[in-house]
Amino acid sequence: MTTLPDRPRTALIVIDVQNGVVEGAYRRDAVVAKIAELVDKARAAAVPVVWVQHSDAQLARGSDAWQFVPELSRAGHETLVHKSYGDSFEGTDLEDALAAAGVGRLVVAGAQTDECIRSTIHGAFVRGYDVTLVADAHTTEDLSDWGAPPPELVIAHTNLYWENHAAPGRTAAVVATSAVAFDGGAP
Repeated sequence: MTTLPDRPRTALIVIDVQNGVVEGAYRRDAVVAKIAELVDKARAAAVPVVWVQHSDAQLARGSDAWQFVPELSRAGHETLVHKSYGDSFEGTDLEDALAAAGVGRLVVAGAQTDECIRSTIHGAFVRGYDVTLVADAHTTEDLSDWGAPPPELVIAHTNLYWENHAAPGRTAAVVATSAVAFDGGAP
């Protein structure tokens, strides 16, 4: 029900599943496997897959830490967005790429839940997109030494509040990987 006219398509957005980002992430291997499953489902349904890759002073472009994890491979025709901010739309060509592909609905997976995932789902929602967060396909590192809740609670809380998020003309949803069915409609 997106507020973006003439944009009926859905895209899978894979955010920052890079060596240096998910190295110590909560349930890293299980989450990466779920993301790989989503990528396979999207490709089988001819749904665009958009790869978002972060760089900053701690994550230098071209470094091993900056590379996508070896379990995931971007196909050459799939969109690649380079970013330097939490919100994947800020300072990038993501909006242009999605508009060109007629995308008004996003399915979001990746890392980190409490930074780039949260920023991007909110950024997409305020821009008029319907946004589905895949409950078991996002993760974060343990930042409890700095006052954050443990990662499993960060993930659970994000899923809880996104499931109950609302605004006129847009939908927010949370689904498990097993429930995502890219069939041309909403997942």
